[in-house]
Amino acid sequence: MSKLTMLIRINMLAIALIMSGCATTQHSEGVNDPLEGYNRAMYKFNDLLDRAITKPAAKGYDAIVPDPISKGISNFFSNLNEITVILNDLLQLKFGQAFHDTGRFVLNSTVGVAGLFDVAGYSGYEKHDEDFGQTLGVWGVKPGPYFVLPFFGPRNIRDTFGLIGDAFTDPVNYLDDPATRNGLYALRIIDNRANLLSVEKVLDEAAIDEYSYVRGAYLQRRQNLVYDGNPPEEDFDVFSD
Repeated sequence: MSKLTMLIRINMLAIALIMSGCATTQHSEGVNDPLEGYNRAMYKFNDLLDRAITKPAAKGYDAIVPDPISKGISNFFSNLNEITVILNDLLQLKFGQAFHDTGRFVLNSTVGVAGLFDVAGYSGYEKHDEDFGQTLGVWGVKPGPYFVLPFFGPRNIRDTFGLIGDAFTDPVNYLDDPATRNGLYALRIIDNRANLLSVEKVLDEAAIDEYSYVRGAYLQRRQNLVYDGNPPEEDFDVFSD
């Protein structure tokens, strides 16, 4: 993977988390952010990278690629992600969900033409979101301090280690041809970013302090994912661990 492709790809993960996060902010008091000075500087760096490279490319992509084609591309990469989801279903002992997600993957990979069409979604198969960071949380690993990684964006210590498992289960990483592999990386990044163009005004309208907003949204979203949307109040400790 080229360095430029890696930079864009990783920063895109941060943007996706920001835009899909919770719509409420949290106060700084009690937040486990001992490296806030560093984190704010790294957040600005990642934001500059997006503004300089990823966002302009996404705008061009959105203007050129017809909606049905871009939708098919999004479906294709979403289908590849089912491999990671299924493995984490099993690691979390969610056997019923693993069976459900396997059926979704098989149906979309065959009838859906390698995932280009979300046939399973139309058939009532819900899309789930599982990754190795969530699995560590289910196993009882605490989130640890908030930490903005260079290029990777918002994380905590637990999710940083989870990235390793996510990388090993990404089918694109196993392609032998560098040109094809890098091309798919770039396409996935730009397609994801283009899908977020219509919602990025959320940050401008909702946040006085954008960094704090993103931090709160990230921490809440990850906690909700670990507990499948129902975190116990007495255990809602992402801001103090």
